[in-house]
Amino acid sequence: MSQFVHDRMLELMEAEGLKTLFGIPDPSFAAMFIAAEARGWRVIAPHHEQAGAFMADGQWRMTGIPGVVVGNQGPGVANLAAAAICAAKENTPTLFIAGQRQRIFEQRVRKGRFQYTHQPRYFEAAMKYVGVIEFAEQVDEIFHEAFRRALSGTPGPVYIEYPMSVMQTPLDLPPAPPPSAYRLTHQAADPGQIAAAVELVRVAKAPILLVGQGVFISRAHEAVAELARALECPVIQTPGGAAVLPGLEHRTFPYASPVGVEAVARADLVIAIGTEIGEPIHYGVGRHWAQGETRRKWIYIERDPLAIGVNRPIDAPLVGDLRDIAPQLTAPLRALNRKPSAELLAAETAFAAFKSLLLDTASTRSTPVHPARFAIEATKDLPRDAVLIRDGGSVSIFTGAYGQIAPRDLLWCQNFGHLGTGLPHAIGAQIAVGASRRVVLITGDSSFLFHISELETAVRKKLPVVCIVGCDYSWGLEVAVYKGAFGLQSPETEAHWGDQVRLDKVAEGFGAHGEFVDRAEDIAPAVARALNCGRTAVVQVAIDALANATEVPGFEEFASWYGDGGY
Repeated sequence: MSQFVHDRMLELMEAEGLKTLFGIPDPSFAAMFIAAEARGWRVIAPHHEQAGAFMADGQWRMTGIPGVVVGNQGPGVANLAAAAICAAKENTPTLFIAGQRQRIFEQRVRKGRFQYTHQPRYFEAAMKYVGVIEFAEQVDEIFHEAFRRALSGTPGPVYIEYPMSVMQTPLDLPPAPPPSAYRLTHQAADPGQIAAAVELVRVAKAPILLVGQGVFISRAHEAVAELARALECPVIQTPGGAAVLPGLEHRTFPYASPVGVEAVARADLVIAIGTEIGEPIHYGVGRHWAQGETRRKWIYIERDPLAIGVNRPIDAPLVGDLRDIAPQLTAPLRALNRKPSAELLAAETAFAAFKSLLLDTASTRSTPVHPARFAIEATKDLPRDAVLIRDGGSVSIFTGAYGQIAPRDLLWCQNFGHLGTGLPHAIGAQIAVGASRRVVLITGDSSFLFHISELETAVRKKLPVVCIVGCDYSWGLEVAVYKGAFGLQSPETEAHWGDQVRLDKVAEGFGAHGEFVDRAEDIAPAVARALNCGRTAVVQVAIDALANATEVPGFEEFASWYGDGGY
């Protein structure tokens, strides 16, 4: 079948399930954009390439299908660099496709070439693979290698350069093969290790299931929920995996919550799945793990064999795809016929009391709105199946502590702590779920302003994303850090922006629904109106800047992420 290189690129990506293209339609990609739309792709042009990469990330987290973002040669590709670093740290298998001048430019020694620089060197450290299509006939092998690298072991981003010199080359190739023809698509664990893991569970008195973000990105909610039911044990959320498995809300406890800390300390067996066992959970060794460390056993379900034994010793490594391993482990565990322990039932009661106490002791004043009350009022009437997006510092932490929804999907940039991902993540997530679910972003004003122009993208694409913005008119968490470390604020962390910053009016200017709220009792009704308006919406809530800086819940826990994991 005769086709051009861009047609073949689209066909190769379709074989992997991709049908959305993010990027600004610059000249290098005009033909690709036209062909993509003709093939039924959804084409999304952001206002900044970096935001486009974050949108692709948001879609990946809600589908388990890699995203693709393109950048025009020179400045467009440069705009992708920060997003590439973030993708590497967040383990996001985004395809970064870079336009480039004709290949002859690589060997020229002339100065002053317009929009030309040797681009791959800027991405090599962040990418799992860098490939340049030197000749049109290489397109299949380069894309296959890109997907092979991106989706093998720990997922990660890849870079493909698309020079102008190959754009109009015709190709005559057979249909694109399925992924199973060129990469490993399923990987169960070694049966011997499964048997060892089952034996560890059989003798355990107090196991816990440690669930990370990878479970949700893999769309393995149901499979891992079945594993949890077979174990009949507490489910501990890592900070990155702050969503809840279906039907297990009552026995799911955040890692650093009082009930979670007690379960961790008591545990004689940990089954870790979808997590790096990284610094935010103290590498599974320090802080809350210190008690009982010498007797505790570990089962680790992990795709990358090079991760086994790095952060801590592992007793039963189950190497492979958690989507294959979870049911593989669940089947023999069911035969153990485990029952919920008295300690588990007590933990469920204690956690319900803990959440009730947080609600009862949170500030009730009307104005200025305390950030804890902001989080409660903003979330208490959200749809139970809403996709929750978090962004920012203090506001994100308050939302994690006081939010009144147990989301089945929660997206935030936990590994890298990159601000400004929230609105693009929300756009990508809404594209992924379509009209079936609502996507709600809760963010601070600092982080929201990073990519506020993408409100226009959401409006243009008719995406009913609801953005609830807690505004302290300053760099809230940075204020907390300055005060904690130095007992003072810096000139640039003081509340100096002024309440004349009206994000609701900015939203209206983009064609979105906008509301401004400065009383606690008005937050929930404003959120309800935003949800019901059926279009992109922004609810701006003025919150207490001093409380947002000095009363951050669990700030000591957050600070313990620094200093080599707290041990």
